[in-house]
Amino acid sequence: MKVIIVGGVAGGASCAARLRRLDERAEILMVERGPYVSYANCGLPYYVGGVIEQESKLFVATEQYFHNYFNIDVRTQCEAVAISPREKTVTLRDVESGATSVHNYDTLVLSPGAMAIRPPLPGIDLPGIFHVRTVPDVRAIRAWIDSNPRPSSAAGGKRRAVVVGGGFIGLEMVENLVHRGFDVTLVEMLDQVLPNIDWEHARIVESHLAKHGVHVALGDAVASFRRDSGGSAIEVHTKTGRTYPADVVILALGVRPDTTLARMAGLEIGARGGIRVDEHMRTSDPDIFAVGDAVEVRDFVTGEWTLVALAGPANRQGRIVADVIAGRASRFRGAQGTSIIGLFGAAIAWTGATEKTLQRIGDTDYERVFLHPNSHAAYYPGARPVTMKVIFRKSNGKLLGVQAFGEDGVDKRVSAIAALIQMGATVYDLEESELCYAPQFGSAKDAVNFAGMVAANTLRGDFSVVHWNDARGRFILDVREPAEFADGHVPEALNIPLPQLRARMGELPRDREILVVCKVGQRGYFATRILLQNGFNARVVTGGMLLLGYLDPAAIQRDSTP
Repeated sequence: MKVIIVGGVAGGASCAARLRRLDERAEILMVERGPYVSYANCGLPYYVGGVIEQESKLFVATEQYFHNYFNIDVRTQCEAVAISPREKTVTLRDVESGATSVHNYDTLVLSPGAMAIRPPLPGIDLPGIFHVRTVPDVRAIRAWIDSNPRPSSAAGGKRRAVVVGGGFIGLEMVENLVHRGFDVTLVEMLDQVLPNIDWEHARIVESHLAKHGVHVALGDAVASFRRDSGGSAIEVHTKTGRTYPADVVILALGVRPDTTLARMAGLEIGARGGIRVDEHMRTSDPDIFAVGDAVEVRDFVTGEWTLVALAGPANRQGRIVADVIAGRASRFRGAQGTSIIGLFGAAIAWTGATEKTLQRIGDTDYERVFLHPNSHAAYYPGARPVTMKVIFRKSNGKLLGVQAFGEDGVDKRVSAIAALIQMGATVYDLEESELCYAPQFGSAKDAVNFAGMVAANTLRGDFSVVHWNDARGRFILDVREPAEFADGHVPEALNIPLPQLRARMGELPRDREILVVCKVGQRGYFATRILLQNGFNARVVTGGMLLLGYLDPAAIQRDSTP
C-alpha cells in the first residue's frame, strides 16, 4: 500500500507517524512545499516577541527524524501541483529546480492548511508589512525589527506598530510587539475583538488591552497603505478616514482553506469554503482523505458545518485518518473550537457554542449566566476572579458552551468543561464534579462547581436572571454596602444593604418586578431568595456591577466625595 500525504505540520505529520506505528509495511511519502515539515506554528508570535529565543525550538520534527524513527520518505520544498483521481496519481514539483515527477498512490491524504488572507489593497506590498504564517515570515519580521531599531519621536520615544485584525494571531502579535517595546495600535473591522466569543467577554479583553497601553480601533477597516512624506514610516489609512503611522505592520486578517488541489481533483467543497469530509475524514473520493485547516467538519454542539483552524483538531484528524487507512473504525466526533489566548498575564478561553451562534441558527432553548468565582481559596494569597459565561439548555440543563477570562486558573476550568461537553454533560454534572482541591489550586467548591450551581439554581426555579441589556430603566435594588454603592452604581438603583433588607422591605414595591444587583451576584442571589419568600417579584442581574464595569463603564455613576 502506498500512501502519499500532501502537507506536514500538524495534520499531515501526525497522520504519517501514526500510520507507521500501525503499519510497518506501508510505503509512506510525505511532501511539504515549505522548507520545514513539522514546526510549532502556534509559537511563531512568541519567537517575534523573544519569549522563544532560539528559532530551532520551533522545529518539532525534521526530515531526518521521520526517516530515522519512522522510515518515512519526507520531501520538503516539494509541492503537489496536480492530482488525477482517475489514474490515482499526484504530480510533484521541486520548488528549487522546477523539476516535476508523477507518483501513483493507493491512498492520498490532503493536509494543505490555509492561506493567509491578503486583500489587494493599495500599498499592501510595501516593505515593513508582514504576515505571520510560517517560520520564514517571522524570521523576516525579526530581521526588520532588528534592522530598524530607531524609535519614533512621534510616539513618545517608542517604535510604532499597527496590527490589522483582532483574532488569535493579531492579539498574540499585539502582546509580543508590546514586549518588544512598540507602541501598538490594533485595527479591527468588526465591532469586537475575537469574533469566536460573545461581545461581553470581548469587551473584557478590550479593556485588558487598553489597560496595557494598546490602542484598540474597532469597526474600522483598512483601506490602503502608503509611505509617509519622509519615507521612513508606513501610514495605515482606514475607510473612516483615520491614519495610523507605523514602523512595522502585521496583517492578521484571518485565513481561508487552501482548496486548490481539492478543486483540481473535483472533490466536494462545502458552503464554508472548505473540503467536505465525513466523520472518518474521507472526502467525496473514497481514496482521498483531508485533514486540518482546509476541511469543513461538524460542530460538536450545533451539528453545523464549520471551519476550525486549530492544531488540536488537526492532530486528532491526522491520527483518525491513519487509523481508518489501517482498518480501524475511528471517527472524528466534531469540533468544539476549544481555545485559549494568553494576554499580558491573563487568559481568555472558550469552548462550545456562543450565544451569537445560537441566535444565528434560531436556537432559543438556552439560558446563560455570568459569575466571577475566585481562581482558588480566597484566603490563600494570589486568588484572582475568573469571569465566566456559561451557556446551557433551558429544557434539560445540557452544557452548550463557556467563556472565561482571568489572571489565574482559566485554562483548567475551560478544559474541564470542554471535556464534560464531549460527554454530553449538564450543569447538574458541573455541580457534582469532584475536582482537585488545595487552597493554592482551587476551592472546596471549585469555580466549575459554582458555575453548575448558579446555572442549576435557575433551572430549579430558585431564582431567575436578567441581563444588563434588559435591566436598564427598570426598578433596580442594589444590596451592596453604602461605600460600595457610592464608589459606583447605576443612577436608577435604590441602595438597601443586604443585612438591612429584612427590616426595610416596606420600602420596596410589590406591584413591580425588582431587579437585584450586587458586585458579582452572590449577595444578589441571597437577597432574591429573601424577597421571593416574602411575596416579592424579584430577579438577579447576572454578572453584577463587575460585569457592567466592563460592558458599559459610562453607565456607572460615582458619588462625589464631600
